[in-house]
Amino acid sequence: MLSKCANPGCAATFLYLHQGKLFRLDTSIEVVTSTSAAETKKPSRRVEFFWLCHSCAAELTVGYRKETGITVGPLAKGLARAQTA
Repeated sequence: MLSKCANPGCAATFLYLHQGKLFRLDTSIEVVTSTSAAETKKPSRRVEFFWLCHSCAAELTVGYRKETGITVGPLAKGLARAQTA
């Protein structure tokens, strides 16, 4: 459930979808399933939603890395200028 901005340093609370930017991330993990013959790894898909307030969305983006999980980082320089224009 969305309750606040995904930026850990921001305290903005989520009220409306049109105020900020919503991110839908498909995160996947490998689940080990066990049968009588052998163990197999099966990918499990999970969809999560994150929100950045208007101020944070102008400078940051949300991403997912398998090694570290959910990340909040700066927008590419060209994208940051295009969104503010």
